[in-house]
Amino acid sequence: MEQTDNAEVAPEVPVDAERVELVEKAKMSEQAERYDDMVECMKKVAQKDTKLQAEERNLLSVAFKNVVGARRSSWRVIASIESKEAEGRKSQLNSAYLAKITSEIEDICKDVVELIDTSLLSRDELEVDSKTFYMKMKGDYFRYVAEVLKDEKKTAFGEKANASYSEAYDLCKSEMPASHPIRLGLALNYSVFYYEILSDSKQALLIAQTAFDEAVKNMDDLPSSTYKDSTLIMQLLRDNITLWTSDTQLEDKSDDANEEDVA
Repeated sequence: MEQTDNAEVAPEVPVDAERVELVEKAKMSEQAERYDDMVECMKKVAQKDTKLQAEERNLLSVAFKNVVGARRSSWRVIASIESKEAEGRKSQLNSAYLAKITSEIEDICKDVVELIDTSLLSRDELEVDSKTFYMKMKGDYFRYVAEVLKDEKKTAFGEKANASYSEAYDLCKSEMPASHPIRLGLALNYSVFYYEILSDSKQALLIAQTAFDEAVKNMDDLPSSTYKDSTLIMQLLRDNITLWTSDTQLEDKSDDANEEDVA
């Protein structure tokens, strides 16, 4: 049917040239493994008026994940060295360096959470998958800080992580299929939180096993576009289930448990 002369034509959505350029720069930064640059590009995109598309959301997650991941790896190395140096000048240097890395991890967490709360979760009409994604991110970064702190501070950040994970988990269970990669990734990291931070292997196993079993039942309804991501996370879940079932007395749990490394 031909369009009549008086029919309304939908207005074209203007292209944000700066946004397009920032996303391209973020992709280049990822290829060059310059993740601090990638973070700065994607923060500017996130702070714009329009909500993030799935690709942009994933780029933001990858950028921060690599920035904090480098610090987490460094922290584990220095913490291991510190545990072997009981006293002396070297022990003091180790402790000071460990404190520096810990502070950097805290700062990254603060940056992520502030960005999510002020620029991402605050938007109206946010889809369930986006809200779940951002709440999971908050849980992850609170968990990363809890990993490197002790006593009351560890407990405080653990409680924040638990609250974020719990809210996201309740939301996605009622709105998303069990085989959706965001829901599976949340279950994976939430179970790791219970195992590593709360030292509750039974609850960790329950979350992981339930997520895996429910996803298996739902695989026939899984779109081909998300099949690869979902099956990858299911493999990580199964690896953790096997690990935690066979040995829940590992001395260094953080080096063994898998978590979601894909956005």
